[in-house]
Amino acid sequence: MSITRIKNVTKSLKTFQGIHFETYLDNGEAAEQMNKWLLEVSWEVANKVGGIYTVIRSKVPITKKEYGNNYICLGPYNDSFVKTEVEISEPKNDALHEAVNDMRRYGVNVITGNWLIEGFPQVVLFDLSSVTNRLDGWKGDFFEYARIGIPYFDRESNDALLFGFCVFWFIGAFLEHVKRTQKCYVIAHFHEWLAGVGLIMTRLRGYDCGLIFTTHATLLGRYLCAGSTDFYNNLSLFNLDKEAGDRQIYHRYCIERAAASCAHVFTTVSKITGIESEYLLNKKPDVLTPNGLNVQTFAALHEFQNLHAKNKEKLNAFVRGHFYGHYDFDLDKTLYFFIAGRYEFSNKGADIFIESLARLNHMLKASGSDVTIVAFMIFPTPTNNFNIESLRGQSVAKMLRDTVHNVQSDIGKRLYEICL
Repeated sequence: MSITRIKNVTKSLKTFQGIHFETYLDNGEAAEQMNKWLLEVSWEVANKVGGIYTVIRSKVPITKKEYGNNYICLGPYNDSFVKTEVEISEPKNDALHEAVNDMRRYGVNVITGNWLIEGFPQVVLFDLSSVTNRLDGWKGDFFEYARIGIPYFDRESNDALLFGFCVFWFIGAFLEHVKRTQKCYVIAHFHEWLAGVGLIMTRLRGYDCGLIFTTHATLLGRYLCAGSTDFYNNLSLFNLDKEAGDRQIYHRYCIERAAASCAHVFTTVSKITGIESEYLLNKKPDVLTPNGLNVQTFAALHEFQNLHAKNKEKLNAFVRGHFYGHYDFDLDKTLYFFIAGRYEFSNKGADIFIESLARLNHMLKASGSDVTIVAFMIFPTPTNNFNIESLRGQSVAKMLRDTVHNVQSDIGKRLYEICL
């Protein structure tokens, strides 16, 4: 982490000075006594699309330590992911159970259970196919309250609207039941514009619920960067309405901007995203919540070193097979570089990564270095077939490794017998 990055993180954490977080990590005892709830709302709850899925997964364990069973993740139902990532079961909490059943009585297919990740959080997933018949009516309601229209041809936005109204419906039903026994404190944390409709409607209808909106990168910013513009040097010069309209995302841009404005607390994940939001969403973030690594996971240094050695050997085995018959280099003098993310060539820095590799390659050759760099570019995209040459190389390398292992074992046995 750079010095500048450390300073920015330190500055953002000053907001929480005087708070001892350990006192709140009681596995939800205080939350249960106070009737305090946290609803995590994202399109990527048990539904991997991009990096937000990882962000939510990584924050679940510590959040569960504070809220216990009063922490609920809300997302869309995706059958392919639910089969492997969710243990379906009925909610044990009465208020949650009643809220879910209220929606089911009106024909909404709501799936509940626990997400099979560290922390084992409760999830409430909405099957959007069960509410498609309500799309036109909800579009009208959304325009009436927010003055934002959704075009019929934008399927992603239509899905976002259906998801948002399901979340809005659930929050209303949940609030009605959870406050019957005692005063309740409910916070709903929404991630990205795809969850924005639910936040906007919850605020405009005046529900007694604290609302947080986090943007991990502005929607319009993504499009502008993908268009190879000099983005950060021209932030103040863009005609936002025109840029969004030209890209046929004006309605999406409006949802994101309205969500940032309607939230009680608006956050971004970095200082640079905060600056971007200030110009493109006309909203300065209240708090920066930087992404980071859970360093406690690697507290045992020897364990980390053993895992590092084990995983590097797996990489070595792959490289031996992949480059078999083409290149020959010393794996002890080989470095592995990685870049990973959605397949957005400019936004994710793939262009800069390739250019930097070219310059590094030139420097290594000019200096006569015997170091080899193997770069892995991991971007999920549709594929037609396996690389046959690579598979053949892996197969030959495995046969050689197994043969050498057998010969080594036989020689070892004979040496042992001779020694006896």
